[in-house]
Amino acid sequence: MVPTARETTLDESFGSGSEHHRSRRPIPGLVLVFSVDRPRCDVLPLKDGELELGRGEVGGVPLDDLRMSRRHARVRWSQGQWEIEDLDSRNGTSVDGVPLTGARAGGEPRIVRTGSSVFVIQADVEPFRAGISTAGGTILGPTLARSWDAIDRAARSGTVLHITGESGTGKEHAARAFHALGLRRGGPFVAVNCAAIPDGLAERLLFGARRGAYSGAGADAEGYVQAASGGVLFLDEVAELDLGVQAKLLRALEAREVIPLGASRPVPVDFALVSATHKDLRAQVAAGKLREDLFFRVAQPTVRIPRLRERPEEIPWIVDAALRGAGAATGRVQESAPLSAHATLLEACLLRAWPGNVRELTAEIRAAAQEAQSARSPVVQARHLSSSAGHAFAPPQPSAPELLAPGAAEQGSRSLVAAASERSARRPASLPADEVIQEALRREGGNVARTARALGVHRTQLRRWLDRRSTTDEAGDSEEAEG
Repeated sequence: MVPTARETTLDESFGSGSEHHRSRRPIPGLVLVFSVDRPRCDVLPLKDGELELGRGEVGGVPLDDLRMSRRHARVRWSQGQWEIEDLDSRNGTSVDGVPLTGARAGGEPRIVRTGSSVFVIQADVEPFRAGISTAGGTILGPTLARSWDAIDRAARSGTVLHITGESGTGKEHAARAFHALGLRRGGPFVAVNCAAIPDGLAERLLFGARRGAYSGAGADAEGYVQAASGGVLFLDEVAELDLGVQAKLLRALEAREVIPLGASRPVPVDFALVSATHKDLRAQVAAGKLREDLFFRVAQPTVRIPRLRERPEEIPWIVDAALRGAGAATGRVQESAPLSAHATLLEACLLRAWPGNVRELTAEIRAAAQEAQSARSPVVQARHLSSSAGHAFAPPQPSAPELLAPGAAEQGSRSLVAAASERSARRPASLPADEVIQEALRREGGNVARTARALGVHRTQLRRWLDRRSTTDEAGDSEEAEG
């Protein structure tokens, strides 16, 4: 059975998602995001501070998971902390990928797996009652739907929108939603990656050129701005444009006309502009890379597209879509057993940071599908996922010979180098470099749970790294003092 999200038109997707959960107390609980072999989005609020999970029906939600015991696990929220207890279940319970023995309290748990079902712990489950929908080919969970709601308002009331977000979050999808929801939906949508335009060609490509304007110009050429007239022009990485081109773009926005290269008369244009970047536009102005007057023209309103790790409820649906796409690419959809996801795959995906967001997740799931197919497995498991997938990038670790400085004579220096080499050798493969970990700890104010989440590793690994570093650093300091 192929899971289906609620299909809506873009117009039907907005207007009610951000109003009903204002001015009320949060309701803690779990969100069932995957069960057996398909994605879900079912809300399981705690009652009187606790919830017991088991096969059957829990809080009105059917849990037809044969790998779950009748009484499998209990989740409590008490005095500001979560407590999770396995009730001697047959197949066990895992919390954030670690098998649970007895009860565990404290910390910031995120993911619970019982049998073949995966749950996300949420401080407030009410927004997730809206479920998952698809609009314009985009999977919309409650978190992303709030951004789409802001896009809807901007499209109906204005002609400019700026979109921010990390690479791979879906900024072009957001721009297309602006086009589909606005008054220019019947006009063209022209997408331009400004970072990919070769030096010296931006003016000609954006504003067009007349015959004879340059060597080889044998005919008039329309620019992207003219091509978008009557519709929407999407400029991705707008701050990458040359400052002179930015001045002409500002003129086109304000005067509603452009002068093609080699022309003496302006050409009228009428377009809405959506710009996007993964950088801070104010910082780009301060660095002299973006004109201040253009900033004031394009920077508001701004909509931020949340990172994938901020919308975990969408991950099982994206995984499912990627697996179906992988099956279609190999013709497996014609077979009786299409590719499906195992609960461990979803658990692993939910625990990783995915710096490349949806783009990275989709590519890695397709690669995992190929691994499963090579092993003749119809089920894609966590072991088929690359160990590096979804983790923060880290520089290569130097080898021991590279660490040893020529001519180092002091015993203290040799001891410290040896300690550093030992730490590198004993680090699990999934942990990034020491420098990356240290920077993340500084950025998160020393909070282990937040740092582990940002790095896409389990906090137990991070605590072990801290313990090892404390031990070896103390040894190095002692030897240096003695020498």
